[in-house]
Amino acid sequence: MQENFRFDSGLWSNNETFNLVGRKTGLDTQETKLPGYWNAPFSKICIGMKVRDHQFILINNMADSLYSFVADGQYRSTTLGRDTWKTLIGPEASLQANCNKEGFNVASGSNKARIGILGNNEDDCGNCDSRIGFGTAGWPDDSNTCGNEAVIGGGNGDKHIKTMGYIMAQ
Repeated sequence: MQENFRFDSGLWSNNETFNLVGRKTGLDTQETKLPGYWNAPFSKICIGMKVRDHQFILINNMADSLYSFVADGQYRSTTLGRDTWKTLIGPEASLQANCNKEGFNVASGSNKARIGILGNNEDDCGNCDSRIGFGTAGWPDDSNTCGNEAVIGGGNGDKHIKTMGYIMAQ
């Protein structure tokens, strides 16, 4: 997968489009960022990943735009729960049992996600070694910007699953 939308990419914090042609191709591997990212209010966000099939979950939240929720880097929690996040990956998903910090701009140690959940083998969020999310970065595979990373006691073993992610606001 591509690294255009890694956690520290300027695409999360600017008001510029990216690959507008990609909006015409549907749910494929064309990365795109449309003006709705910074100018469309929403009450729901549908996020999805494609491992084999497309899997989607819904986040009910209101904001002026996804940009206003993500670009400032401020942590905003969600309450979906680890099992819901794991459905994005499917039966191969793996997260460590503790921490379970989820939402927008989630960070712990080197692991970060613009939208996602972090897990840890220790009984805190001090240095997480697993994640499922969008716009991610960190250990053990910093190049995995969307998907699932888990090592050191992930509930379903070590995983390095890179996916295509989809974020749609309504």
